Amino acid sequence: MKNIRRIAVAVLLVALLSPAVFAATLDPMPSWNDTAPKKAIVEFVARVTTTGSADFVPPGERIAVFDNDGTLWAEQPMYTQLAFIIDRVKELAPQHPEWQEQEPFAAVLRGDLASALAGGEHALLELSMATHAGTTTEEFAQIVEAWLATAKHPTTGRSYTGMVYQPMLELLDYLHASGFKNYITSGGGIEFMRPWTEEIYGIPPEQVIGSSIRTEFEMRDGRPVLVRLPELSFNDDKEGKPVAINLHIGRRPIAAFGNSDGDLQMLQWTAAGEGPRFCLYVHHTDPEREWAYDRESHIGRLDKGLDEANARGWTVVDMKADWNEVFPSEGVR
Repeated sequence: MKNIRRIAVAVLLVALLSPAVFAATLDPMPSWNDTAPKKAIVEFVARVTTTGSADFVPPGERIAVFDNDGTLWAEQPMYTQLAFIIDRVKELAPQHPEWQEQEPFAAVLRGDLASALAGGEHALLELSMATHAGTTTEEFAQIVEAWLATAKHPTTGRSYTGMVYQPMLELLDYLHASGFKNYITSGGGIEFMRPWTEEIYGIPPEQVIGSSIRTEFEMRDGRPVLVRLPELSFNDDKEGKPVAINLHIGRRPIAAFGNSDGDLQMLQWTAAGEGPRFCLYVHHTDPEREWAYDRESHIGRLDKGLDEANARGWTVVDMKADWNEVFPSEGVR
């Protein structure tokens, strides 16, 4: 699948020698209906890639940042990394008999997720540290890959990497073919995402930004390794996102894509730069093909962000109206 996508990108690159020719001969995003969001994306790309245009942006400055959960793949009924944490607690439980009585682990083991998460961020952090630390970075990557190879989404039965959004895959490819450098900036764990983002999104690990736990250098059996410690290093959410973008990229993006209030500061910071800017929110409005949620959701809440998007004229994707396909066809991944 990856090679097929790369061939398609190569074709697009040839076509993009002239944006006008490209627009006239190929549809870069066939899963998008010909509604306002798609037109806004294509118009923006044409503006910043047309040589001689007043809004032309050199390729090195064409930075696009994407949230992951709820923007590139589904986040309901729970974040994918939380599903990983739950399975990991169950896998590690035989090594920790004390978890049978110790919360929030005991609640997870008896299948009471609501009680497990009743402790809020503190409980989630405790679960995360217990299931993510104590390994080397290489060992953890292998654990993530092995889990993704067999884990299934509880509602659809698809693999979690099959829960990516086909329209967003097309958008990533379109931007890449247009000379953009795509980055993920997510509240999810950076080491949880890096093992698979290149295969699924075409985004290499060095272009992935996320929350992180502390690591330290050790020599084990004469071999240098990086060991993951049970301590949060950085929370890449809300106001943390622009901070992390500046730290990791060193350039202000010209395009930002999110789906929740957790992405608001990233979009605000992107929009505040000089020159052409593009900000987009994915609004989950399709209860039949996906889920419908926004202002009252406990996952992916879109409240303040939706108001600001409407006030500032940012692009808002109505998933039900603007996408003719949500997930990739069966067998694609």
